[in-house]
Amino acid sequence: MLSAGGFAPLAAQEIPNDFTAIVREKIPAVVAITTTQIIQDQATPGDFFSPFGSPGLGPAQPQVREALGSGFVISSDGYIVTNSHVVAEASEIHVVFSDKETLPAQLVGRDPATDLAVLKIEPRPNMTTTAWGDSDAVQPGAWTIAIGSPFGLGGTVTVGVLSARSRDINAGPYDDFLQTDASINRGNSGGPLFNARGEVIGVNTAIVSPTGGSIGIGFAVPSRTARNVVDQLIRTGRIERGFIGVRLQEITPSIAEALGIPGKGALVASVEPGSPAEQAGIQAGDVITRFNGKDIQSVHDLTLAAASQKPGTKTTLTRNRGGSQQEIALTIGQRNDEEQQTSAVPKSETADTRLGLSLSPIPDEARQQLGLQPDTTGVFVQEVAPNSLAAENGVQPGDVIVSANNRDVTQPSDIQEEWAKSRQLNKPMLFRISRQGQSLFVAVATAKS
Repeated sequence: MLSAGGFAPLAAQEIPNDFTAIVREKIPAVVAITTTQIIQDQATPGDFFSPFGSPGLGPAQPQVREALGSGFVISSDGYIVTNSHVVAEASEIHVVFSDKETLPAQLVGRDPATDLAVLKIEPRPNMTTTAWGDSDAVQPGAWTIAIGSPFGLGGTVTVGVLSARSRDINAGPYDDFLQTDASINRGNSGGPLFNARGEVIGVNTAIVSPTGGSIGIGFAVPSRTARNVVDQLIRTGRIERGFIGVRLQEITPSIAEALGIPGKGALVASVEPGSPAEQAGIQAGDVITRFNGKDIQSVHDLTLAAASQKPGTKTTLTRNRGGSQQEIALTIGQRNDEEQQTSAVPKSETADTRLGLSLSPIPDEARQQLGLQPDTTGVFVQEVAPNSLAAENGVQPGDVIVSANNRDVTQPSDIQEEWAKSRQLNKPMLFRISRQGQSLFVAVATAKS
């Protein structure tokens, strides 16, 4: 039978009457998390008065700060998942179960980059646990159920749908959030986001709100990411992320035009010496379009793809160099320092009507201060005219222009020649710039767009 709109109605069993059974089964596995942090103040109002009767300052007194979040039990031996920010810097951690029993918890490990943490408690008899679901299988419009302790109200249940997937909210380099309109508030952090089968598909982590309360935009770390991080923390107490050793930047329309390529992929701004990328032959100016069999649309795609690989894994990537596609093999390295991560260089914008640069050879006395290698050649940017093409595209005084239109430059006249060619072809000029020891590309259009 067709409905009035011409579509077959959904089967009755596909639309749950309510979520009572799921909530009754899973709520014992969801806990409130309370933490205590000792803050050492410089000085606090004292309990004494100065000789003239005015309040004095007593010696520095430690202040106790308490915080509240949520978590969920993932194993019968007492492991609990929550957010890193819930337990960061905590001197004491306790978990409160739905029957009000409170137990002390120890921090197993945390990963600030994904905002995940694992706690350990002494197991309770017949403790209820949760099971991971497949976050990759859930699609926008599917039911989602959040359980947690918003504003300290433990055992609160809210229901909504999955609003979107793969959200990048600029919270960290590995953002890949599920978005839900189930009400998420302060205190829900670290709690589970369930699917309609009662499986954990996400860890509630952040909200967008101008008021501090829910406006129906909440974000959860997908179970695909959370499960991998949690397993590593339990096994080793730390996280291993794949490392290929490139600094990347997005491909703006001007850069794409200057390189003569489509505007998709990740542009390699520089390659770390001795890194897996250098060993595989990757060079600055290459555009990576596929990695481990998946298309790369942006810097964010490649950052996630590389980090998700286990060090030592052999994989392939496709690079575009000079309009020619080539697939090359690469062995994933181990990231030793979270600061040395595949990261994005700020995008440059479009321009005005003139280049606007005052240039000179690189001053010998400034090389060390500029973070230049002894053999670096280029042209030093002395001044950048306000409102010029160079200024509005992000060129700065103190930059060293290493190449223009993929031509190594050693004197200002080299840049003048390349600028004239770009203007004649009505094509953006592509600078490779060294700035404070880092390399980046800037495309400068020949006229205002």
